[in-house]
Amino acid sequence: MVEFLRTIGLDFWGTLSEMSPYLLFGFGVAGVLSVWINADVVQRHLGGAGFWQVFKASLFGVPLPLCSCGVIPVSMSLHKHGASKGATVSFLLSTPQTGVDSILVTYSLMGPIFAIFRPLVAFITGVFGGCLINAVENHDTSPQPEEKKECTDSCCSNEKKKSRLIRAFKHGFITLPADIGRSMLIGLFIAALISALVPENYFADKLTGGGNYILSMLIMMVVGIPIYVCATASVPIAVQLIAIGLSPGTAFVFLMTGPATNAATLATLSSQVGKRAAVFFLLTVVVSSLAGGLILDAIFRGDITQIIHAHGFMLPEWFKGLCAVVLLVVLGWGVFGKIRKDR
Repeated sequence: MVEFLRTIGLDFWGTLSEMSPYLLFGFGVAGVLSVWINADVVQRHLGGAGFWQVFKASLFGVPLPLCSCGVIPVSMSLHKHGASKGATVSFLLSTPQTGVDSILVTYSLMGPIFAIFRPLVAFITGVFGGCLINAVENHDTSPQPEEKKECTDSCCSNEKKKSRLIRAFKHGFITLPADIGRSMLIGLFIAALISALVPENYFADKLTGGGNYILSMLIMMVVGIPIYVCATASVPIAVQLIAIGLSPGTAFVFLMTGPATNAATLATLSSQVGKRAAVFFLLTVVVSSLAGGLILDAIFRGDITQIIHAHGFMLPEWFKGLCAVVLLVVLGWGVFGKIRKDR
């Protein structure tokens, strides 16, 4: 039992050390984006129906560090203020799959191919789903822009009186860690638990090769669609799925379906935009994740572990350890603050 707990602890710390420098940098970039990207500007560019609205909605969504808890109200707000159904669904598809923080963490743990492929597929998925919705929905059913009301949220009151540096720091290192901190720590623990319980290459002969590639992807899809795992927290889990023998494409299916959709997203989309939109949203996720997984399996045909960790020498161990301690403090403070606020 002691050895088992020691293994979990070592795996937890090892994964945390690898991703912490990139995640901390991602938090900083996310804070800067929160200051410079104004919600009014986003809404102005997404109003109306058409390809370019869908294109811009997906492009805006890719770098934004919004998990599903944040993207649902934002996307519904865009729809209420005149964004087309296609643009709304496009934003809802591309945004939760990735973000500046998760892109950097993906690079730190899974290498440059995954780090480039993941946001690219998120963008294509958003455009594909948005265009599909525009093709099947009646554009006239989109609500007309409502009269602009004065925002009473904290972000629009006293917060704007503070300097941009303070606002960026607060969003990046307090607000965002509070939103994803709990799921991030749970994801790290699940990854360590998988590593300790399941031997490496356990599934290599069971769910890989031939038609089993499709079977393993379908299993990951069934697991990923109804639950929610944030884009950043899903990365260490995906790494361990590859380590125990599942293909990179199968891990990608989980990376996409876990963050992209869950029961709450589908329920909200169905009630606010329409049941048909929810059906085509889900269909887009299914088709895109399977296509992306098959493409990745065609790309990765060598030694997977060497490809994933080929860049690990870039940062010294002492620096990664220091960043891991700082990240634990940031995440712990965020989780503690959120628990205290919810009471």
